[in-house]
Amino acid sequence: MRLKDSHDLSGLIRFAETDATWRPRLAKVVDEHLLPALEEFEIDFEDLAELLGEQLPWTLWGCAFEDFISRRYGKHGLSVVDAYLARGKGREGAAAREYMLGLRDAWASLYEVSEVIPGQSMKLRDLIAGTAPVTVTEHSATQSLNIWDRIAARVVPVGDHHVISGGLLIYPAAASELLFDGLRQVLKLKRGQDPKLVPEKLQGCAPLFSNAWLFSQLPGLLDPQMPDLTNTDGDDLLFCELRFPFTKGVQQAQIADMLDRMPELESCGAKTWDWLAATTRRKPGKSGGLVIGSFVDGGTVLGTITLKGKALLLNVNSRERAERGKAMIQAVAGKLLRPPLTAIQTAQQVMRDQQSQGDGRQSDGEDLPPELAREVLAEFLDNHYHAILDQPVPVLGDKTPRQAVRSAAGRKKVVDWLKHLENGSARQPGTPMANYDFSWMWDALGLMSERQ
Repeated sequence: MRLKDSHDLSGLIRFAETDATWRPRLAKVVDEHLLPALEEFEIDFEDLAELLGEQLPWTLWGCAFEDFISRRYGKHGLSVVDAYLARGKGREGAAAREYMLGLRDAWASLYEVSEVIPGQSMKLRDLIAGTAPVTVTEHSATQSLNIWDRIAARVVPVGDHHVISGGLLIYPAAASELLFDGLRQVLKLKRGQDPKLVPEKLQGCAPLFSNAWLFSQLPGLLDPQMPDLTNTDGDDLLFCELRFPFTKGVQQAQIADMLDRMPELESCGAKTWDWLAATTRRKPGKSGGLVIGSFVDGGTVLGTITLKGKALLLNVNSRERAERGKAMIQAVAGKLLRPPLTAIQTAQQVMRDQQSQGDGRQSDGEDLPPELAREVLAEFLDNHYHAILDQPVPVLGDKTPRQAVRSAAGRKKVVDWLKHLENGSARQPGTPMANYDFSWMWDALGLMSERQ
């Protein structure tokens, strides 16, 4: 008779859902994981499938079931696994029993992925228990996880290796902060202090992981809103193109000569100039919003000027910059240019246009071959990041990365900043960005020991 797969819990689940002693205990644990969010947002478990997709609600249920497995009941401290195996239920082999017992003793925690070998393994660092990094054997999740992703999961020892349990939640930044805030309240810590719990204490915190994840995800799904988008000046994002027609008899060469003599502009290609800010210092965007900007070694790019046919085109990303750019150009152009015509698009309109084009966009024949594109981008990023090591970075308190690493607090901020850069790059599969190697930056800043 064929034995079940070593990680198959179907027999144990069936026992827990039908046994008169264990069924109400399981229901209580599931409620602890799901009920606070379901009640807060006035939805049912069935509604989660429409909001999250078919799989994630059952992943959340699996998180609750794994928590239930780890709980002890009665004066003898027995778990449902002990009861199930003692009664000889099912036809599990030795490997399956070992997995169940390992899952019983494992704890849920927030892990950071510090290394990924797709289809084989990944290295995880426990951000709460502070235990030594562990390499887990994993096939499916490693196909979609990236370096510095965070996951809520249980690491289970099986024989001479470790695996992760099926109840795995990918944790975005908002969920991580919500979880840490909850743990800080429980531990009476100040904001900014990292919560630390020994594994034994973490055993009782498992519902926090499901609740923090749900409370961070459901508001945006139930009431999706476009985040506030600003440029680096703090202006609302609005894409403006100003078209200045040449006056009669004016040639491109005259306008190009005028643009070359403007100190605010820097030539960046044939008939193209970057309009640069006088300083790289950036104003904060709106609270909770996204700041969008373009940068070159010379500083922040406020706009781009292009000569096309018998017109000068100025492209900027806010109404305020459009007015400044218009005044700047008209002040030096005199009668060479006519008053501009302005076309405006919101960020939402731009994104809708891009989505409507979809994958059906045709190449204009000028695209670089993929190998050359990767080479060009890698060189650009090398130059950009070498320069930024000596430039003020707002998230580092307007210190340069080299300055920030000189203090313990600054060092931690730089580590978080590097992880953010590397994770964001890795999350662009199919692009040259995805394979960019950031290790040299860690080494240049003396932080390789932190890249674990």
